[in-house]
Amino acid sequence: MPEGDTLFRIAAGLRPFLVGRTVVTASARQPGPRAELIVGATVESVESRGKNLLIRFDRGLTLRTHLGMRGSWHRYAPGERWLRSPARARLVIEVPGAVAVCFDAPTVELFESRAEPLHPMLRELGPDLLSPGYDEAQLADAVARLRHLDPEPSTVAEALLDQRALAGVGNVYKSEVLFVERVDPFRRPTDLDDSILRRLVETARRLLLANRDSGPRTTTGIARPTADGIGRTGSGGGQLWVYGRAGKPCRRCGSPILARRHGRNNRTTYWCPDCQASVEEALD
Repeated sequence: MPEGDTLFRIAAGLRPFLVGRTVVTASARQPGPRAELIVGATVESVESRGKNLLIRFDRGLTLRTHLGMRGSWHRYAPGERWLRSPARARLVIEVPGAVAVCFDAPTVELFESRAEPLHPMLRELGPDLLSPGYDEAQLADAVARLRHLDPEPSTVAEALLDQRALAGVGNVYKSEVLFVERVDPFRRPTDLDDSILRRLVETARRLLLANRDSGPRTTTGIARPTADGIGRTGSGGGQLWVYGRAGKPCRRCGSPILARRHGRNNRTTYWCPDCQASVEEALD
């Protein structure tokens, strides 16, 4: 599933070609939004919010997409051949000089912009770690949300994935952040000190910021774990510390990386049994 850095890039890539331009044609696969409502409207903004992409129009309408596991946005020149089958297009927006196509997204909806603060999904989102307005108050809010989620997640790994706590962290960053901070993924968030939760939020933001603009996603060169738990810039010998590396040696201690599905959503967590000690006890 695309994470916050990916959505930030998508918004940045679409923005120069959509903002300020009038929609010439638009179509949506049904069931879906009434795309004809945005024909003739001018795009006012394109932004990401966590894992959501929001396109706002001057008619007081907002388009929201969530890409789920398989969705993506593409941009083409008018008449250019698409890289995916038109049958997979959920939404097509054409403006002068560009065509934006959303493929395979499970969520494509259009609603009145004034209702955005009341939107059942958007209003529940925690602080967006890539928001330009992110500050100390939002950091404190994220820490408090991690501790007070309802229903309470059984592990901190699950808590980090809960978009009501902090928006933008997905399965990759969840495992990477916990490894960088040497935190047992299977501890309950309520059993962790605020200082630990704060470090997790700060590291998640640091890694997302480092990967939001360009290049292949990396964590080893951004926040290299050290004996005292402090991240510093350096090469870890690969792009990621633990994610997707089950059975391979830990880049820090050499122990085989473990992986296990767990939680309500049955997502996979990757971790080092030595660098993130005592996790097996929590799984018995």
